[in-house]
Amino acid sequence: MEYPFVHLHNHSEFSLLDGSIRVADLAKKTAQSGMSAIALTDHGNMFGALYFQKACQKAGIKPIIGCEVYIAPKGRQIKDKESRYYHMCLFCKDETGYKNLLYLTSQASIDGFYHRPRIDDALLQSHHEGLICSSACLGGEIAQHLLRNRYEVAKERALFYQELFGEGNFYLEIQDHGYSEEQRVRHLMVQLAKETGIPLIATNDIHYLEPEDKETNDILICIGTQRKLKDSSRMSAADNCYFRSAEEMYALFSDVPEALTNTVELANKCNLVIPESGPILPEYTIPEPFANPTEYLRHLVFAGLKERYPEVTPELSQRAEFEIETIASMQFSGYFLIVWDFIDWAKRHDISVGPGRGSGAGSLVAYALKITDVDPIKYNLLFERFLNPERVSMPDFDIDFNDDRRDEVVAYVTEKYGADHVAGITTFGTLATKAALKDVARVLDIAFDESLKITKAVDETALPEEQDVKLNVTTARTYNPYLKSLYQQGGSYKQLFDVAAKIEGLTRHIGTHACGKVIGKSPVVEYVPLIFDQRSGSINTAFESKIIEDCGLVKMDFLGLKTLSIIDNTVAMIRKEQPDFHIDRIPEDDALTFKLFCEGRTHAIFQFESEGMQKILKDAQPSSIEDLIALNALYRPGPMQFIPAFIKGKRNPSRVKYFHPSLKEILKPTYGVIVYQEQVMQVAQIYAGYSLGGADLLRRAMGKKKKEEMDKQEQIFIEGAIQNGHTREAAAELFQILLPFAGYGFNKSHAAAYSIIAYQTAYLKAHYPAQFMAANLSNEMNSSPKSFMRALDETRSMGIPIFPPEINHSEGKFTAREGKIYYGLLGMKGLGEAAAGDIIRVRENIGAFTSFIHFLEELAKQNVAPNKRVVETLILAGLFDKIEPDRTRSFLRYHANKACDWATKIANIDTQENSLFDQMEAPSYAPFAYTDMPDYEEDAEGNHQSNILTAEEILALEHEILGFYVSGHPLEPYRRAWERQQNINLLELEQSSKQNIYTVIGLMKHLSIRPTKKGSLMASATLEDFNGSITIVLFSKILTPDNDKLLKAREGKALGVQGKIELDRGADAQLLVEHIFVPEENDDVFPIKSCPTDTTTHSERPAQAIYIYLKEQAINQKNISSLKFLLQKHEGALHVKIIIGGKEGITLPIEGMQVSANLTIDPLWLELKSDLIEETEVAF
Repeated sequence: MEYPFVHLHNHSEFSLLDGSIRVADLAKKTAQSGMSAIALTDHGNMFGALYFQKACQKAGIKPIIGCEVYIAPKGRQIKDKESRYYHMCLFCKDETGYKNLLYLTSQASIDGFYHRPRIDDALLQSHHEGLICSSACLGGEIAQHLLRNRYEVAKERALFYQELFGEGNFYLEIQDHGYSEEQRVRHLMVQLAKETGIPLIATNDIHYLEPEDKETNDILICIGTQRKLKDSSRMSAADNCYFRSAEEMYALFSDVPEALTNTVELANKCNLVIPESGPILPEYTIPEPFANPTEYLRHLVFAGLKERYPEVTPELSQRAEFEIETIASMQFSGYFLIVWDFIDWAKRHDISVGPGRGSGAGSLVAYALKITDVDPIKYNLLFERFLNPERVSMPDFDIDFNDDRRDEVVAYVTEKYGADHVAGITTFGTLATKAALKDVARVLDIAFDESLKITKAVDETALPEEQDVKLNVTTARTYNPYLKSLYQQGGSYKQLFDVAAKIEGLTRHIGTHACGKVIGKSPVVEYVPLIFDQRSGSINTAFESKIIEDCGLVKMDFLGLKTLSIIDNTVAMIRKEQPDFHIDRIPEDDALTFKLFCEGRTHAIFQFESEGMQKILKDAQPSSIEDLIALNALYRPGPMQFIPAFIKGKRNPSRVKYFHPSLKEILKPTYGVIVYQEQVMQVAQIYAGYSLGGADLLRRAMGKKKKEEMDKQEQIFIEGAIQNGHTREAAAELFQILLPFAGYGFNKSHAAAYSIIAYQTAYLKAHYPAQFMAANLSNEMNSSPKSFMRALDETRSMGIPIFPPEINHSEGKFTAREGKIYYGLLGMKGLGEAAAGDIIRVRENIGAFTSFIHFLEELAKQNVAPNKRVVETLILAGLFDKIEPDRTRSFLRYHANKACDWATKIANIDTQENSLFDQMEAPSYAPFAYTDMPDYEEDAEGNHQSNILTAEEILALEHEILGFYVSGHPLEPYRRAWERQQNINLLELEQSSKQNIYTVIGLMKHLSIRPTKKGSLMASATLEDFNGSITIVLFSKILTPDNDKLLKAREGKALGVQGKIELDRGADAQLLVEHIFVPEENDDVFPIKSCPTDTTTHSERPAQAIYIYLKEQAINQKNISSLKFLLQKHEGALHVKIIIGGKEGITLPIEGMQVSANLTIDPLWLELKSDLIEETEVAF
């Protein structure tokens, strides 16, 4: 017996964390069940529509593109607590319906989002053509009215939808998952259908494929709702939301068989095939007198060649013409003009553009247009690697811009082509192996520390060397002994691995592509659905980047590269002293720059800063940009194995052997090693007679390692080689040699472009170290504390003094002057761009602030009402120390509120007077008067609150605001113990060994002692030393009563620990503590560096310094003796520089004296400061 039926209410993985079905599996299941069609109706989105169509076409069944939308009865603009929404299913009959569904789902997200993306009657009335509608599930509007005994309202709304969509285009939907409410609604729906003539359809609300998948789907819902499986009140799918057979559906709905046959009728009405036109370029307006895009492109290219080269030789012209003809034949002339246009705009607006990225740097046309700045002739780069005349595919220029100004370029493109023609791109975050295990473990209530052990074991899994074995949940628990033993225990562990394997790879969440934008010839919503990303604020395509070009859109990548911002900021500082400096005019063979590379001093050097690369640079001793390009390409997994051969060849080029003399010119720059994909192509061209386009196809085939294609290419290669006079045996041997290199080889065009940026940064660091490191520090201001501290550490190691923020010297960013670096205002916590901008603007207008009150007064005069929180931040960070030498930070803080109120009144007076009496004299006001500061304040309960900041409080506040200590360091009394005992640099934890026992001494913060699932105790805390910090973990065997007491007593104080470093890929390092101790002040407790790993000890690093400027007229025996006594009293780590006669004066020759910055809060210092000391600067 036949059971004609089509499933019309189905949710895939794109009903995020609600459906667990992959669209390919849904299509296969449909085909296996003998059904001719299947619909996709994900909740409120069309993320999976095109993937679904492709899967159905592959399975040989009809896809029905639909969506279960949410409709707001009060209108999508009403967004309050009373706003409810109903469910409704829409199906596309044709392209008109598809375009309307694109618009409806897009507007629901962009304009109607409130908890869910919502449409309303108004949208449906204007965009219903070509759509079929069903009343959906129990959450549908008709069903809800029926459940609330509003039969007549339900009937009225049903007739409304029938009239709106047209007869035969609206269906009443009934379901049976075992709920009593469904039976009640079903009865009333049948009655309603009889009274109105509206046809019925029967559906199953499918969320998972098989009955046994329910648990998996429930766990997926728990992941999305942050609940545990054992929670009795958690959300859950019904027991029967699986892919029921047609026979099962007929058994359930035997009383209304027409509701089943109507599903086939509905399916037959839906004949949409989503258009897949490929990318359609937006219109680019061609200026007169040019007839077409290619003619204009040729004009621009040859004009550019004249600027790029002293002479446009026949060879250059021939190459340019070949590229232009290839571009034109593929109809990409407009694409090149579009890219040229926004890059030209960026450069005309002083926005830095990278020299190139990817294979595009191999194009002479791109170089002539100044899309790229890498000479493809000079570096022997291949156009065919970028655009192959034998394989038509969209060119892909990924463009790097100054990270600070990338958004300006995007705004220009949006304005030029229209806001509705440009959109961002959605990304899908999936449940990767470890994420799936972590999420499922949490839902199953497996202890957190157990799940950490499991995910760590995944990283440590050793897979068989066969190339087809990839790491996933199943292979991890198969090949890792620990995970295998857990699985074999059964119970929750078996459940964990089984469920994680099922959900692995499913879509978990959405995001916004970091740099991708699409441009449409027509509004983007005419090609793809759109969504509004609540987190990024971006309107994005609902299709991901893999498939958007199939739909007619052109994708562009606008990347923000921080290194370009560093170069820009460095150059700006250099130009204050050398106005004619240009980074693109630096010599390419600078000895000082290559000395820096050869010594491995490449911290902050783009692409060359890792410790591994630094070691290779020392071995390789690069002497040209070609060498840098090769090392950049080789320093990657796979080709790393050929680095020794490269170095050996460089050291003795005469001993390099080549497979055949004809290959020498190709491989000579890399000393006989095949480094680049382009070299594989050139070898095929020279040795086997390939065209470069054909050689690119060979390279691709070798990289994909598909046997059938490989066998075919091997025959072509051997036959071509024989025709070139080589033997079959030699050709076969060379083909086998090329195989691994085709997979390992790197794109030379990309390596060349990025190595040029690296060379530029190295040149700046070598010749303008203070400016470069100031720019680097500015770049790291918003990075992690670890990155910022590493940059500080590198700056100090270069002997560059860094001065704390100061109200009259600090700019927004870090700045360099006379070889010194001044801290940037924007590096301070609690000080935003607006406040920093106001301070700088007012200071530039008046020259300099002379006192704290003058600062507030001048801001007020320029209508900047002081923000009390910002002012207090400035005080506590010491920004007024220099201009208020006789007033402490405590004193200024005590008066801050009153002073701010005083200044606010001035601002108000000025505003009123200027608006009403512009022609009168300037308004007057009483000067601010300081009062005596009591030692403490008394609160309502009689408790004393001290007004005087202790040295410890000052340091803590500095650290809170600036991220590190300036006036001193709380760990200073333990510096000697730290220097002698600690055997790891906390900035270089990734270089540690798992086997070594490390000693760390630091301030302990954020102590947390908590019970584990097993009832024992564990503790964690942060240890912070002079360089960085590390999380320490103490398990129950270490937490003895004595140690527990000791830990609690040392909160905020110095603590020493010994233990092993645990490095988990993707997570911060932790130290698993085996022993704790209290370090003695300036003494040793344990043997010095019992397990050394660093070649550079802390004591070898250049120390910080304090610059003391003396008043020449105040120098006498008494003052000098007092100063000497003070310096000797505060012995520490700061080198002392004493200068007489101002900043350009004479430096006294005092060698070896070192002091603590704490001397600046000594009463004797304050006394000397008024008599002898003109100014001080502490470089930290």
